[in-house]
Amino acid sequence: MSDNSIIKLENVSICFKSYNDNIKSLKEFVTKTIKREIKSNVFWALQDVSFEINKGDVIGIMGRNGAGKSTLLKIISGIIKPTKGKVTVKGNIVPMLELGSGFDFDLTGRENIFLNGAILGYSEEFLNSKFDEIVEFSELGDFINAPIRNYSSGMMMRLAFSIATIVKPDIMIVDEILSVGDEAFQKKSFARMRELMSGGTTVLMVSHSTEQIRSMCNKAVWLDNKKVKMIGTAEEVCDAYKL
Repeated sequence: MSDNSIIKLENVSICFKSYNDNIKSLKEFVTKTIKREIKSNVFWALQDVSFEINKGDVIGIMGRNGAGKSTLLKIISGIIKPTKGKVTVKGNIVPMLELGSGFDFDLTGRENIFLNGAILGYSEEFLNSKFDEIVEFSELGDFINAPIRNYSSGMMMRLAFSIATIVKPDIMIVDEILSVGDEAFQKKSFARMRELMSGGTTVLMVSHSTEQIRSMCNKAVWLDNKKVKMIGTAEEVCDAYKL
């Protein structure tokens, strides 16, 4: 791993098992497991993926549905471990993969700022210092004191995005979340992302829009059939992808 490298994947593969048996209870599952009556299919989500990312790179991850894009981001984030291969990461990561997944629906927006912030590794002191900024960016106003079970999905996404992007992490991982909220908030989201990128944050982002990748990324990785088909500049990969 070079001095300027911040992420390195070496022959990363991951497989999942699916079960065909129509099992209706845990007891039935245990019984069939002991008797070795369960039949499973092995599904490889990624195979032999290798590449290196330098500090400050903004990488677009491209590919058709089912190519393994989201799985790749989860492996780099440390959410799931590869079956084979090695992932090396230098620096702290803020993964924006499932915005709001750490929210408690019975708590208020205010309380969830501290809950979700803690999950992301922010201290209570830091969150207190940034609280007003988070609320202002989310545009929730007095709704910040309401239980988030009363929020629309757009309101929850706005709050989650505001919490996740309050700091400038070494690495940010983004999975198709730049369409958060209405058009006005989307523009704010893009501006915040560009601010992070210009500040030296390394970004990996999944997008189905080649125009978005051209405008925001300097490099791109094209996944096809669970493998890396092409790595290069954003322009080169987007041109090839559209052929």
